[in-house]
Amino acid sequence: MPASARLAHPARLAGVLYLGIILLGISAEAALRAPLITWGDAAATQAALSAHEGLFRLSILFDLGMAGLDVALAVVFFGMLREVNAQAALMAMVFRLMQAAVIAGNILCLVAALQGDALLWLERHAIGYDVGLAFFAVNTAIMARLLWRIAPRWICVAMAAAGAVYGLGSLTRLLVPDLNAMLQPAYAVPVLAEVSLMLWLLIWAPERP
Repeated sequence: MPASARLAHPARLAGVLYLGIILLGISAEAALRAPLITWGDAAATQAALSAHEGLFRLSILFDLGMAGLDVALAVVFFGMLREVNAQAALMAMVFRLMQAAVIAGNILCLVAALQGDALLWLERHAIGYDVGLAFFAVNTAIMARLLWRIAPRWICVAMAAAGAVYGLGSLTRLLVPDLNAMLQPAYAVPVLAEVSLMLWLLIWAPERP
């Protein structure tokens, strides 16, 4: 049986998990947290967090849920792709699990932001998130190679480009913060790549004959 025919059920499950990760991640950061943060104004940010503590805590719950779905997706992808290349599939799973572990641990910064020095802890959370994305950059590059025989080539190329963006973003955040700000528009590439992969898994990946 060709590799593409073996995807069927695991591909749909992976698509559902990926959709959940995307929705929870966007909701937590863009819809719930971002409106409460005024970078450069610590007092306003602390007041907003105090006034809308429930929304901020909901964003924390969404982040935790996203990390949990990432763990599940890492296992599902390993099951899907181990017959393509078992060692590479295992490496991809481990790097994705590392990302999930860093992001989950980084939630403590959000909890601390509610207790004072909100901007300081939110900045630490942003740095910690990029540390997690350094591991995800490696995962994404490996996934691009693993999917080469199964998914549309343009999605694989987009995933490889996404890995480069994640890697550069993480390195510049840690080493050249001013350059990191200039790279922010490039994150449109990972968004396009991951949404495209999610939709392919959810809708177009081959069914079992």
